[in-house]
Order: sequence, then structure tokens, then C-alpha cells
Amino acid sequence: MSEALQEFGLVPFFTQQLANTDSLDNRLGRVTSVQRSSITVFCAEGCRSVQLSPTLQQSPPVDRPTVGDWIVMDETLTRIERVLERKSLFKRIGAGSSTSFQPIAANIDTLFIITSCNQEFKESRLERYLALCNEAGAMPVIVLTKTDLTDDTDSYISRARSVQAGVPVETANALDPTSLDGVRAWIDNSSTVALVGSSGVGKSTLLNALAGNSLAATKEIREQDKKGRHTTTHRELHRLPSGGLLVDVPGMRELRVAEVDHSLGVVFEDIEVLAKQCQFADCKHQAEPGCAVLQAIEQGMLDERRLRSYQKLRRENDLASATLAEKRARERSFGKMVKEVKLLKQRKGKT
Repeated sequence: MSEALQEFGLVPFFTQQLANTDSLDNRLGRVTSVQRSSITVFCAEGCRSVQLSPTLQQSPPVDRPTVGDWIVMDETLTRIERVLERKSLFKRIGAGSSTSFQPIAANIDTLFIITSCNQEFKESRLERYLALCNEAGAMPVIVLTKTDLTDDTDSYISRARSVQAGVPVETANALDPTSLDGVRAWIDNSSTVALVGSSGVGKSTLLNALAGNSLAATKEIREQDKKGRHTTTHRELHRLPSGGLLVDVPGMRELRVAEVDHSLGVVFEDIEVLAKQCQFADCKHQAEPGCAVLQAIEQGMLDERRLRSYQKLRRENDLASATLAEKRARERSFGKMVKEVKLLKQRKGKT
């Protein structure tokens, strides 16, 4: 197997899916960039711009190739025929009124959840990212950027650690290379890391600092509201000179969740453990007597903000999951009707 492909994260998990590795060696590649008009793939011959097969074009968005996917091309190396099974998939519900999952990045080992030490920092946003990360099957690491702009870094570290027990928290000042050692420790030669976070938190700046050169455009945040300006326009996989791969994900204004029941239980384990001690099994933790969660808040053992965040994500998840289930039921019903009509036409044609 090509050494170049191994440097792009090719491991036995993917090669074991191939019946004949040698014959597919030159047709195997990894998606490095997805834009509206084209998909870029790195393969044994270098980078190529390819299209989707008709079958993939008609597949649901979540089944189409995304950044980080390993794929098999046709013999002309111009079309993607197959997407290999993924180790992990970071996805979200599409923006607006969409009820379909949108793939963000695939085969991610570690997810750097980037937030900055200023007004942008919000525990509720971190909890949302952590739920999606847990569902994706990746390892989360919270990275606090712009530490040079605050005199109270410790308070941000404390707040970041409060969102989920055991999640590592690293700090970074992209202007000081020595401050990046903790972040670099999570990147090895074969790992793929994705950077996610709001626009302007310093993802592109951090990417450039880790690479040692300019891979992505950067902009300053707006001084009047400390909000970031969108710089990354598409997802792209970058190979670092020191080894390992990074995916810079554009800032997402809307990050909806669905089908993350188990993940919410992981992120908010403290609340769900307390909930089992409530007097009523269906306690909503609002004003019910014998509510262990509300009692923990009164005793200062649980932050009320955290309960509000949990309840909001739980409501959003339940609603979006129900909508997805209804859509799938309609699609199955429609598909069944189409098959019945085709079968009826075939029978009439034989008579």
C-alpha cells in the first residue's frame, strides 16, 4: 500500500474493507475538500478533482462523500464509485427547515472544540458540540484560544471543565508557539483532527500556527461585539509537516441536534444521575415535589444554567428526532407504493 496514503491516515480499518488491496491501490483515495462544484481527492497519483457516480448523486446527503472519507474511484480516476465504511462521522441537522442530516467530516479521531477567552465563550455551545462529538464517535478536546487577551484564563479553564467531566481542556495563544505544546500532544502521525467552533474564535489562526505556515485565511473579530467574521468558506483536510491531519470546519451559525439521546446522557451525566433520585419517574425538574435536581440547585451542587441547557437540548432533540422518524416513515410508505405500482404494471403487461 502506498506510503503516501498511509501518511494521509490509511489504516487497516479501511484496507480490510477491500477485497483486493493491490488492484485497488491506485483507485483508493481520501477526500480532502468538498465544494459545490467539485470534490478533491488525494490518491497515489496526487490530488485529483472528481465527480460522484449517478448512484451517489441520488443518495441521501449523509451517505455522500464528505471531507475525511476514504473512497474508491472508477478506473478513469474521475468518478467516486464507493465510500468506505466510516470510523466516525461528525454531522448535524441541515440549516433552516431541513430535516436531513448533513455530514461535516468523516473518520475524525479527535475533535478540537475551539472557543475563545472573551464574550464568545458559552458553556451551552460547548455542551452542544460535545453531544454531537460523542454521537460522532470522536475524542473531544476543548481548546481555549486568545489567552493573551485575558488576565483570567483560569476562570475560563474552570468553566470549560464544568461542561463534561473528564474532557481535556487545552489553552493556546497562536502568537506564542510554546503555548501550543499541549494541543500538539493530541496529534500523532496517523491521527485526523477536526477544528470546530464559531466564526472568529481562531480556528484558522490555530491551524496556521500548528502548520508553521499560512494554510487558511484569517480575519480579526469585530471590536464592537467581539463576534467573529467568517473566513473559512469550505471544509478542507490539511497534512501537517510534522505529521497528522487537520480539518478546518467553517463556523456554523446553526448547530441543531437530533438522535443524540445517549450522548446527552454522557454530557449531562450529573443531571441524569440526580434524576434517578427524583420522587417521580417522569419528573420534568420544573416545580415537582421531591425533585432531586432542583434540590441540588438549591444546595449549590448544580448550576441552574446547566439544567436549562439540558432541557433545551432535550426538547430540541426530541422534536427533531420525531420529525426525522415521520419523514422516514413517509419515505418508506412512498417507496412501498412505488414498488406496488411497478409490480401491478408488470402483471398487466403479462396479461
